[in-house]
Amino acid sequence: MNMRPAALVTGARRGIGRATCIALAARGFDVVGADVFEEGAAETAAEVQAAGGRFTFLQSDIAAQDAHGALLDAAWEAFGGLECLVNNAGVGAMRRGDLLEVTPESWDRAFDVNVRGGFFLTQTVARRMLAPGAPRRGGRSMVFVSSANATLASPERSEYAASKAAVSMVARVFALRLAEEGIAVHEIRPGVIRTDMTAPVAAAYEERIAAGLSPIRRWGEAEDVGRTIALLAAGDLPFSTGDAFHVDGGLHLGRL
Repeated sequence: MNMRPAALVTGARRGIGRATCIALAARGFDVVGADVFEEGAAETAAEVQAAGGRFTFLQSDIAAQDAHGALLDAAWEAFGGLECLVNNAGVGAMRRGDLLEVTPESWDRAFDVNVRGGFFLTQTVARRMLAPGAPRRGGRSMVFVSSANATLASPERSEYAASKAAVSMVARVFALRLAEEGIAVHEIRPGVIRTDMTAPVAAAYEERIAAGLSPIRRWGEAEDVGRTIALLAAGDLPFSTGDAFHVDGGLHLGRL
């Protein structure tokens, strides 16, 4: 019988998602990675296996709520259950610019993926975790990856920032609901992280980081975020739930 806990990570094929899969494997998890695209999944699989875990990839769009049941069935079957869900999949603004020109399509896309998808997938996973006979091969947890933009306003990508603020509240309400069930819920707020999402504006961020955008004057790396998520999923902070963990080099600290 497999006694390794298992985690489902959305947005798993690259960036923070891939780093999270690898970090979870290093902490003893088998990993199911889900993503709307398949490109990069093989590389994630190889690195998870090198870190000591087994990996299964499932192609799925979390914005499609009617596909959540099939996704969970396949993820549950892969390793005989789930002890952790990492809601990492997310999208940015369709176009950075004046918030007076934000379109309903860009707003809806941000909220459908970043908020609605994560909310209902978490609901679906929680119900399965609480059903009779669900395995408990370790501590159980849900992790939401929001953003420094959960509290820091960025008018040039207002729909993204608003959606991440909503993710923060979703994490808190699930934390309250699931605490008595022994399921911890955590929020991760990455700052400026070197990923494909930030690549188009990397030059501008290089200048701002050098000028002191964050007290720790370097890019955040996907591994910084992945290791934080794995620490929480492994139960290293057993008396914490509903907290927001900043992985941002101190970006959130107010200065006068």
